[in-house]
Amino acid sequence: MKVSNFNQIFNDFKSLKVLIIGDIMLDSYLWGSVERISPEAPVPIHLVNKRENRLGGAGNVLLNIKSLGATPIICSVIGNDADGKMINQQLITNNLSTEGLIKSDERITTVKQRIISGSHHLLRIDSETDAPLGAIDKKNLLAKIKSFMPEIQAIIFEDYDKGVIDEELISIVTEWAIEKNIPITVDPKKRNFLFYKKVNLFKPNLKEMREGLKVEINPDLLSDLQMATDKLRTQLDAEAIMLTLSERGVLINKNGTIKQFPAHIRNIADVSGAGDTVIGVASLCVALRLSPDIVAALSNLAGGLVCEHIGVVPIDSNELLQEANMHLAGLL
Repeated sequence: MKVSNFNQIFNDFKSLKVLIIGDIMLDSYLWGSVERISPEAPVPIHLVNKRENRLGGAGNVLLNIKSLGATPIICSVIGNDADGKMINQQLITNNLSTEGLIKSDERITTVKQRIISGSHHLLRIDSETDAPLGAIDKKNLLAKIKSFMPEIQAIIFEDYDKGVIDEELISIVTEWAIEKNIPITVDPKKRNFLFYKKVNLFKPNLKEMREGLKVEINPDLLSDLQMATDKLRTQLDAEAIMLTLSERGVLINKNGTIKQFPAHIRNIADVSGAGDTVIGVASLCVALRLSPDIVAALSNLAGGLVCEHIGVVPIDSNELLQEANMHLAGLL
């Protein structure tokens, strides 16, 4: 798709409806301060002054998609428990659909509780199951996904290895999407890494790439990055591989042609959730059939911006648009 400016791109985002399939979680925060050591053990006492719950995992991708003006729909399985009710309430509070949620008596809801003192992240406590879905839960989830297919313009697999996604589900949904010419993007984890065949964009980070391909990759050697992304693209029969390289930025390989975009200099406060922002921005660009340069450069810019904030936060659309017009105009 040929565009004249980023204002047009961001306006076109508003026309998109995106289905996110994957592991939705609850991000729980205990904000406070540490002023003394416990007399019971040599550990700090964290004095809590604020408690906060937010959508996490695939839920953070929803918030990023919504922040960019598009309409996100989540299809996921949560526990029929108090934390699941909190996720449901968070979706309602954020004016997001709850229609694609399956509540299961067989699972607990994933919760990541972060303990933060000032600007320091002290500890994270996880409650979760990573067992595969039972037959009934998977059948219900697939039925939900199929019901949304006629109205969406893109699908994101947001995989955190918590069991919602498996090889069979990937294969069935991909077949449906190809039939309807709906682009698929993937934010992978280890367990299903090589199951995502024939997708439009596959976005691993360097650690996931090394583990998934079982190869050593020197991120400072372009020849290594070319070799690894070529190999993965061939194995998956994927249209494009977008490799995130942390402080080295982003590299995209589409049909064998690679280009790397360095990270912008930032005051990094917290990298939590940056990958969710990157896949969200990239997916909307793919849905609009934008060039690989714009997909990678705009995603890279967005990922850096959210790292300037403490905790997991969605991208600020106006801030991203302003920076895109400032730094990326030459790509149009």
